[in-house]
Amino acid sequence: MLNFEYYNPVRIVFGKDTIAELDRLIPPDVSVLMLYGGGSIKNNGVYNQVLAALGKRRVREFSGIEPNPLYETCLKAVEIIKQEKTGFLLAVGGGSVLDAAKFVATAALYTGIDSWDILAKGAEVKAAVPLGAVLTLPATGSEMNTNSVISRASSGEKLHFSSPCVYPQFSILDPETTFSLPVRQTINGIVDAYVHVFEQYMTFDVNASLQDRQAEAILLTLIEEGPKVLKNPNDYDARANVMWAATNALNGLIGCGVPQDWATHMIGHELTAFHGLDHAQSLAVVLPRLLTYCREQKKAKLLQYGQRIFGLKLTGGDECKTADAAVKATEEFFNSLGMKTRLSDYRIDAGDAAAKISSRLKERGTMLGERAELSPDDVSKILTGCA
Repeated sequence: MLNFEYYNPVRIVFGKDTIAELDRLIPPDVSVLMLYGGGSIKNNGVYNQVLAALGKRRVREFSGIEPNPLYETCLKAVEIIKQEKTGFLLAVGGGSVLDAAKFVATAALYTGIDSWDILAKGAEVKAAVPLGAVLTLPATGSEMNTNSVISRASSGEKLHFSSPCVYPQFSILDPETTFSLPVRQTINGIVDAYVHVFEQYMTFDVNASLQDRQAEAILLTLIEEGPKVLKNPNDYDARANVMWAATNALNGLIGCGVPQDWATHMIGHELTAFHGLDHAQSLAVVLPRLLTYCREQKKAKLLQYGQRIFGLKLTGGDECKTADAAVKATEEFFNSLGMKTRLSDYRIDAGDAAAKISSRLKERGTMLGERAELSPDDVSKILTGCA
């Protein structure tokens, strides 16, 4: 197992009727900027619960956060914070709203010339406005990590940053807030969480037995509970298990002391930037082809995964066939949820996508994978295989 340091100060408040806990979690004399997306929280009762819990605090609302939050939109929220000297940010929604809140929190206190440098140049984040979250869409794990992904409309880029300064002070997770999620968002959340686990698990063995078993437990939970929430959206227990699995998929714990990949995510971000795919859709397209392309490097973990998750056995001692069967079983699971896994399913030309994305990666000098061995040309071949 590799050396590591793990620190996560987020307070998780989990369960029914926990939105009311906002009153004790946010200081009574602080001004609050509440950020949310398209307004679905006004239809499912979350909005009213949040306002009731905030009580007499001075609250300003900022709506319209996009599913892939835009830098341009975030800057409008930054201006409100600067003008009104906002003391606390409350993200109410899914990972996109949380990611936007994290960037807004840092950009509001950024002392450099251009806050885009936080994403494009890795400019140091020294401070952030305190923030908390009410989660309504389990997927990204942003409620319990330091990560944020932001897109920029003017340049067609989608980039990320991470900083301990943007750990939410708390995150409220009430599974009942997910009952009204559209089927598409529910599927996206399950797939997103599944691939998060893969990025930390499907690499090479470093004798991290506990982390492997923890990762496998999350995968098995998503396989078992995911179909239940699609069959019965109001199944509280299944919703709760999916929500907690998604949080643990990317809160840093299973990634401690192990190599991590993230190539699927980096390629997926570019697919979203160029072609507008949902984040999870891009992951479901790329992952099976990347696993096939990197089969030799990942063979040991693919065999372990296939055996422990799907009960696969070596057929006549042929490891390659078993590894391929593990990839096929993964894609079949995505398909069983209703997730499409080919670029042609979204009317995207694979050759065009491969050319655009490999060119962009070449411009940045980007190498991907757990050993930084995947070149832009390799990415081009992977995407071509996604046709």
